[in-house]
Amino acid sequence: MPEVLTAIVLALTVLLACARLLQGHLRRDRTQPAPRWKLTLLLMAQPLLAALLFFGLFPPARPLDAGVMTVYTAGANPAAADADTLRIALPEAPAHTGTEPAPDLATALRRHPGIRGLRIVGSGLDVRDVDAARGLPLRFHPAPRPAGIVDLQAPTTVAPGNAFRVRGRIGGIEAGTLELLDPAVRVIARTPASADGSFALQGVARSVGAFSFQLRLRDAKGQVRDSLPLPLQVIAPAAPRLLVLAGAPDPELKYLRRWALDAGVGLHTRVSVGAGLVLGDAPVALDDASLRRFDAVLLDTRSLQALGDAELRALTRAVRDGLGLLLRLDVPLSPVVRARLRGWGYTVDAGNGNAAVQLANTPLRTAGETTALPGLGRTVAAVQAGDALPLLRDVQAQPLAWWRPLGRGRVGLVALTDSYRLPLAGHAAVHARLWSDLLAGIARSTTAATPAPPAGPIWTGQRALLCGVEGNAAVIAPDGNRMALAIDPASGARSCAAFWPRIPGWHRLQARSTQTAFAVLPADAGLAWQAQRRFDATMALAAQSPTVQATRSATTQRGATWPWLAGWLMLAVLAWWLERRRASPQAR
Repeated sequence: MPEVLTAIVLALTVLLACARLLQGHLRRDRTQPAPRWKLTLLLMAQPLLAALLFFGLFPPARPLDAGVMTVYTAGANPAAADADTLRIALPEAPAHTGTEPAPDLATALRRHPGIRGLRIVGSGLDVRDVDAARGLPLRFHPAPRPAGIVDLQAPTTVAPGNAFRVRGRIGGIEAGTLELLDPAVRVIARTPASADGSFALQGVARSVGAFSFQLRLRDAKGQVRDSLPLPLQVIAPAAPRLLVLAGAPDPELKYLRRWALDAGVGLHTRVSVGAGLVLGDAPVALDDASLRRFDAVLLDTRSLQALGDAELRALTRAVRDGLGLLLRLDVPLSPVVRARLRGWGYTVDAGNGNAAVQLANTPLRTAGETTALPGLGRTVAAVQAGDALPLLRDVQAQPLAWWRPLGRGRVGLVALTDSYRLPLAGHAAVHARLWSDLLAGIARSTTAATPAPPAGPIWTGQRALLCGVEGNAAVIAPDGNRMALAIDPASGARSCAAFWPRIPGWHRLQARSTQTAFAVLPADAGLAWQAQRRFDATMALAAQSPTVQATRSATTQRGATWPWLAGWLMLAVLAWWLERRRASPQAR
């Protein structure tokens, strides 16, 4: 209907224009004769102008291959596509491609249900379109990818005082240098990229809060070629609660108490000094109720042997319920102790005295320490457990500590007998890190159950998938706007909901009384990384797709409008010039 009305209006316009030209010719000044061909050309130009304008508004339809759809994505070059296929442009595609626009690939496929194959042109499909393309035959015509940081792995949360490591890869740049900047925009680490483009940097999180570090790439000339924000949330974990049972006072226990005080560990000690006397904190009964108050128990060989049967059963039940247990093998083991260890899954011989060991310089040693680590002693005992894993190794990669699961908890053994020599030799930081790692390896998890943040980075305006959410979950944007989440029934037990962030910054995923913070990057951040992710996802789809088997049909699509409009403009200018042109002096 619009085409018919437009044609009628243009036909009337042609008649009026021809009538005006004829009337002007009859009323012209006879003293200034005009060439006869001028009027003829102007009369012929009127229907031609109308026809060009009509086809510019409604281009002629042309037959297409209905089985294949060409999809323009970011960075698409129209010349790379087959002109005889149905062509659609996604929102991120360049403008003026002369194709049918579509908000997403799923919508385009619903509009054209006969599609049996895809041709992807550009940098690749966005994450919102990957599922829609899955299972269809697909061919990929990739566009050149921008140079910059094309891959990145970085933590999103870290404890205060802990180091965090940033790894990644650059592409399209030779001899690049990576810089890690803290929130005050000071360079805290710098490294050149390796020959294959990979790099690794390390920083330290110093205080609690949400921060934005920055990763910067410079080329060989020192020019900044790419920059990427690194959002990091520094969360202080709940202080672990440790119960220490010792059969006798010793220097090891003294320096363990100092470490616990400095590390903020909730420590409760019970030290037997013989004759029924006990030193330390208020007496604690080893029963189910008391042990639930602690996250880990550290005991030595003598205290394990001194446990009553009821206390041993309560301790074993607590471990199966999630408690961590670490036994110091400080003296040769008696048959009673070995029997109790067998009940926890370990087979250990009696031990053959002590031997000297040397800790490795890394990763326990800090950068500021230049003196060598002192030699330490260990109980020589053969430890056998099929599912035991090492917690600590010496400089020769021999295990010094082990752990194995028992129910929901863990049981660990440590053969070091005099780690207190480390702080005495000026290596208090190594001593603290050693026992922090041992405690972290076996302690009960104190992390509260919170909704899982989205996996991988998300950008403003792009679809993000949140899984493991509840029916009343919502996302709170940095401006306070609350967006309720609708769970997709098709996600099943994964319980996933889609989310489109509008603004960058820290968002909060709220479910009941818990909140999980996650960051949204600006839309223009990490363009090379975004392009590489689209490229990788589309290449993976193309590698798994079957062969395209397209067939011709009567499906048509309107052609491009610009050739017709360009022809109309040139003819209109020519007609205007011809109409305004005066006769030459020779014609007078």
